[in-house]
Order: sequence, then C-alpha cells, then structure tokens
Amino acid sequence: MSDNHKTATAARASVVIERTYKARTEELWTLWTTKQGFESWWGPAGFRVEVHAIEARVGGRLHYDMIAETSEMIEAMRRMGRPPSHVTHARFVEVKSYEHLTIAHVIDFLPGVEPYESTMKVDFFASGDDVRMVVTLEPMHDKEFSKMSALGFSSQLTKLDKRFERRAIEPNITALLHCTGPDV
Repeated sequence: MSDNHKTATAARASVVIERTYKARTEELWTLWTTKQGFESWWGPAGFRVEVHAIEARVGGRLHYDMIAETSEMIEAMRRMGRPPSHVTHARFVEVKSYEHLTIAHVIDFLPGVEPYESTMKVDFFASGDDVRMVVTLEPMHDKEFSKMSALGFSSQLTKLDKRFERRAIEPNITALLHCTGPDV
C-alpha cells in the first residue's frame, strides 16, 4: 500500500454496520468461513460470488469471483466500462473462532487506481438466543468509493436479513452507520 493511500484513508472515517439476529454464533461464523456459507450471501443485491479458496486461518486465502447476475447489474457494469465479473483476492489477517475476523481485500480491479488493501473487521457478540454482528469497514481510496463500499455491504447484508427474517429481533433490521472520523 502506498504512503498516499495510508495518508488519505487516515483522514476519512471507518464505517460500522451492526446487525442483531436470533441465531447462534456458529451459524453466522459458518456463513463467513465456509465456501457454501460465503457463496450463500456475499455480494450486493444483483451480484453473487463463486469461491475458489477460503481458508479461515491467519494468513489463509479468500479468493472469489464477484459476478453481476441480473440484467440490470450487467448493464450497469457495462455503462461504467467495467466487466460483469472480477476476481477478488483477500486474506484472513485475524481469526478468533466464533468471536472475531479481520479480512484484508486487495483492491486491484479499479482502472487508474494503484492496488491497495482494504480491511474489514467482524465481531460477534452472543447474548442468550441473539448474536450481534459488528462489521467495521476501513475507508477506501477516496470518499466516493468509501460510500459505495458501505452501501454495497449494507445491500449484501439484506441477504442475511432475509435468511434470519423469521428469527430477527426486529421485523425491519437496518444498518447503523457510525462515523469514527471527520469525513465519511
């Protein structure tokens, strides 16, 4: 990662997104750490993934294709001059079973942007029959992509919301966005 990227992200805020589900921690953990689990929900609405490697251990690989699957998303990608799919590489930086994950994604698919890593931290807090999942997204290379990242992640969480709909704490769970810096 370049010094310019480090300086730029330090000036922007991380985004924190929380969800609480009527679920067991093991259920959520499996969705983050197994091929079948990850493929079942990862990707914003209109996208899906095909996992090629997922090794939920420190230093383990997470490689997948992000694929536009609806005609609307395929057309949107075309209008932006982007292919309908791209290869994504990440690695597990921290793994504490059923409690915490840190995943570093390599952002190397944006034309004109020097590749860099962007991390997301995931914490699981069990309380009785409930699990609170707190996801912290590191800022991207600029303000616009940071917002797009937060919106995209919130969109993909709707897949988990639907999965746990009958067991959700509240009928309409929404993301809580918390700024941890001055410029989101």
